[in-house]
Amino acid sequence: VQLQASGGGLVQVGGSLRLSCAASGRTFSSYSMGWFRQAPGKEREFVASINWGGLSIYYADSVKGRFTISRDNRKNTVLLQMNSLKPEDTAVYYCALRRGDFGSYDYWGQGTLVTVSS
Repeated sequence: VQLQASGGGLVQVGGSLRLSCAASGRTFSSYSMGWFRQAPGKEREFVASINWGGLSIYYADSVKGRFTISRDNRKNTVLLQMNSLKPEDTAVYYCALRRGDFGSYDYWGQGTLVTVSS
């Protein structure tokens, strides 16, 4: 499985960005996808996840109400709409995939940089 993340860039405080992650290669009957981020000098942290059916969605407290995760199974794509961006959202964002709804993520994308300027 290959994951290709895109959509990062430079945005001002309060602005919006939409990240996209496309999965290709081997596919599974069902899989969950998630977004993680890693800021400079910090550990990677969970941002959001969505299961195959789109009914189980989780967000980190720090992004609740500002970020929205969604997916299009026909296109094997997951999106992360990020609104009201803050400087602390600056990080490299990674998409990830896992088989089923639980457990560790088995596949990771290369990351896309989001920079929020104040």
